[in-house]
Amino acid sequence: MGNCFGSLPGTDPNPSSSTRASTSTSTPGASKNNSNGGGLSATSSSAGLSRFSAAASDDTCVSGEILPTSNLKVYTFSDLRNATKNFKSDMILGGGGFGTVFKGWVDSKTLLPSKVGTGIMVAIKKLNPESTQGFEEWQSEVNFLGRLSHPNLVKLLGYCWEDKELLLVYEFMQRGSLENRLFRRIVAVEPLSWDIRLKIAIGAARGLAFLHTSDKQVIYRDFKASNILLDRNYNAKISDFGLAKLGPAEGNSHVTTRIMGTHGYAAPEYVATGHLYVKSDVYGFGVVLLEMLTGLRALDTKRPSGRQNLVDYAKPFLCQKRKLISIMDVRMEGKYSSKAALHAAQLTLRCLESEPKKRPSMKEVVETLEQIATIRKSKESKSKSVHSSSHHHHHHHGDRVGSGR
Repeated sequence: MGNCFGSLPGTDPNPSSSTRASTSTSTPGASKNNSNGGGLSATSSSAGLSRFSAAASDDTCVSGEILPTSNLKVYTFSDLRNATKNFKSDMILGGGGFGTVFKGWVDSKTLLPSKVGTGIMVAIKKLNPESTQGFEEWQSEVNFLGRLSHPNLVKLLGYCWEDKELLLVYEFMQRGSLENRLFRRIVAVEPLSWDIRLKIAIGAARGLAFLHTSDKQVIYRDFKASNILLDRNYNAKISDFGLAKLGPAEGNSHVTTRIMGTHGYAAPEYVATGHLYVKSDVYGFGVVLLEMLTGLRALDTKRPSGRQNLVDYAKPFLCQKRKLISIMDVRMEGKYSSKAALHAAQLTLRCLESEPKKRPSMKEVVETLEQIATIRKSKESKSKSVHSSSHHHHHHHGDRVGSGR
């Protein structure tokens, strides 16, 4: 079955399997990073798509809409050449197997190209004409993001299709991808505090919950840290819909599809059988939650044997507070409620259940994360060094509660 809500004129209305040449971009100022073991069937580059963001308020509920028709702007190739100073190298934000992402400038009202430094900054993804999978992914991105509107989904503003030239224009996300914020050891970048990690998790969970509960149920299929982009205020937005699929038809539990995605994040039932469930996304969310708790990548061949796959290595540590503290990200310096951390670890375990039906729905995940956030808030007035001597034998500094900075 196709993954289109309505196809573009002249496009194949039924791309039977959405494939991947990794449609994510690198964050401003960061080099490309092909980590996490690559795609199951193709490359996985990392990323932060980008532009201004009408910052969603922190209490945005799981609301959004499917637009009856796409309201994307159609650009000419010459428009986007002008917006990027002829795709000049100093305008490059990053790249990967799919091609290159440039920063560009457009008028805030008309969205037409403007002089560099005026109007609003956007991210312009220019697909590599040689990419065999590029067209299907480009089409999937246009068909999904052109129709879906939610504060926690990155906004696609327009596209260009001229001859072999395929381009996409997105809002610019100032802080780039969660992957770069979490794993890059950049001195100038302050480590993410517990509060901010929780805020990011809640935002990303709301985005997935919206996809899963929308009228035309959408399975995202490639949930990972490089596809979560952050605006100036750390509001999280899901990007890169190149692998998204419409959910199963009435009465069916799953869709069967070619196995695509990223090693380390893909759910076991999908890797084994090609059966894709809505709950397959929940597994990917659990992996990202685990990455946020530990500060470790889902897959890292540089780690010692037995620790390279984060889920296999970390699962036994998630049940008890004392064990959990030993794998929590030291860059948070212990500045979090250990009770909140344990609740988050227990939620992670539920998301990582090997049987899809045992995993919670994303709606339930959102509610649980929001409850965890209240644990933190209700204790904030207390001393920040509550029994800080109790865990001195660990590499953390106690069990302090609060937001870090």
